[in-house]
Amino acid sequence: MKYLNPEHMRDADSGEDVEESAYLLEARLKEIRQHRQEVQNPQSDAYAELLLEEGRLLVRLEDLPEAWAAAREAFDLFLANENWQGAVEACDVMFAANQPDSLAALGQGVWLAVTFPIDPELTVAMLDHIIEETPDDSDGAAVAAVTAHYIVDLRARDRQRDDLLFFTNNLLATVARRHSQVESQEAFNYWMEKLELNDPAKFLVRLRNVVDVLTQEDWWFDREAVRSRLPVN
Repeated sequence: MKYLNPEHMRDADSGEDVEESAYLLEARLKEIRQHRQEVQNPQSDAYAELLLEEGRLLVRLEDLPEAWAAAREAFDLFLANENWQGAVEACDVMFAANQPDSLAALGQGVWLAVTFPIDPELTVAMLDHIIEETPDDSDGAAVAAVTAHYIVDLRARDRQRDDLLFFTNNLLATVARRHSQVESQEAFNYWMEKLELNDPAKFLVRLRNVVDVLTQEDWWFDREAVRSRLPVN
């Protein structure tokens, strides 16, 4: 899996490997920036994709303010081009950049990832960030975990569906254990019912409240205008 791989924006651990990897990352960064200068349309997805890759490289090089800046520019371009997958990936990089507005970026990304039918693995990865950021006894983690499971059940297909359902089932069990020391199936069923996690109409509203806490109402786009662009089946 790509987005749930913990190494996808990390560097090696040993000193020698880090030194070698940093050299290779710097070379790749230089190459990406050169390609970006050659793109004819700086408003295109192609340009935004290069900015996004630049941001990922800068995160790995621990140049976090620059990583944020590159990802934020990519986000605005993707949003303007209605490339929702790209916009969420940019939010993922901004979250990884650990800047003052990183939680707001996570909130924007989660909203887009749940609203639009993007790669469900990326949606799960964004919701998993919420779980990582919340205390053990937070209901918000439970809401994020059950939403991840719901999205996979709704959108994923074939082998990806099997892999992601396995992941989200384990995620739910882990959250239940840390939230309420749930160990048995009977206790898990009671926990789900008690927290009203069996009804999407209820837990999706609660997720919206979690997202509002993350963004602190500092939205970078008009949600109603963006929602109106949902594909019509």
